[in-house]
Amino acid sequence: MDNLKRTALADEYQKYGGKTVDFAGWYMPVEFEGIIKEHESVRNNVGLFDVSHMGEITVKGPDALSFVNRLITNDLEKITDSQVLYTFMCREDGGVVDDILVYRFSKEDILLVVNASNTDKDYQWVLENHRDEHVEIQNISNETAQLAIQGPKAESLLQAHTDEDLSEIKFFFAKRNVEIDGIDCMVSRTGYTGEDGFEIYLSNDKVVELYTNLIEDGAAPIGLGARDTLRFEANLPLYGNELSDNWTPIEAGYGFFVKTDKADFIGKEVLKKQKEDGVSRKIVGFTMSDKKIPRHGYRILKDGEEIGFVTTGYKSPTLGDIIGLAMVKTEYSKMGTEIDVEIRNKTSQATVRSRKFLQK
Repeated sequence: MDNLKRTALADEYQKYGGKTVDFAGWYMPVEFEGIIKEHESVRNNVGLFDVSHMGEITVKGPDALSFVNRLITNDLEKITDSQVLYTFMCREDGGVVDDILVYRFSKEDILLVVNASNTDKDYQWVLENHRDEHVEIQNISNETAQLAIQGPKAESLLQAHTDEDLSEIKFFFAKRNVEIDGIDCMVSRTGYTGEDGFEIYLSNDKVVELYTNLIEDGAAPIGLGARDTLRFEANLPLYGNELSDNWTPIEAGYGFFVKTDKADFIGKEVLKKQKEDGVSRKIVGFTMSDKKIPRHGYRILKDGEEIGFVTTGYKSPTLGDIIGLAMVKTEYSKMGTEIDVEIRNKTSQATVRSRKFLQK
């Protein structure tokens, strides 16, 4: 794995028992003490993730807000400075380029946080869709480290490392120039787990110090395995699973983040029509009737007819049930509908259910 990209924390993983994998071209830890134990640490206590592989793109200048708003489905005009927006960048046909977080510091100072696997693609997409707006666009991913501290005890643990009153940072808001252990950070109350917590942005040369300090103070190091089970239970999508350039956010069930009443944006015409007319397929939750695990891409059948495919499936560490998400034809999306999942050339019965697996 010598040819993989590495975060500034790559040499630290093995100190804590990390098992590493190739994730989207990055050398990353999949687990430390085990996925189930790490999952439970975040649900019940506090966990620490290295998410420095995520991408960061700045857009600055007099037209920054209007330019970014044209790229995204949500409405950047409707939030205030220092607030964070979850949204999609879509193609003209409505296919999802990526799901991203947009940090609005002012109308002229905006940060896009994008998925690691899509960073280069997203940066090119932003550049290609620049018209004559007065903006400066920079990809600062290689100089930016990011930690996520998540769990019900995240605030109390992190508070011991800063004089900043973290309770004043509200959900989906951010603050710059927060000193944590004397290190200058940007902190947002965001995350990918369904738990309370913070994402911390800082320079690469300081991240080892902070990562070590937080672990020594009791934060459990968490790998990509538990990150996926945590986000899945919270019905948070993963690009390449629930999101793709082959279908729209409306079909994926995230129409709330598509504001078709705002000014023109890329993909608006298609997405507006889907919102008004409905879609022929959609993502649903389901529960398996046996102990077989449905994997991404497995076929969904009804009376022998292929009606869709699994996007994600797991045995839920929190619920104990074997559950999944699947893209199916809309006529089979009603709660309680019985469907079949094809697993190793045999079918197992499942029942369509709410996607709200985690009741919080």
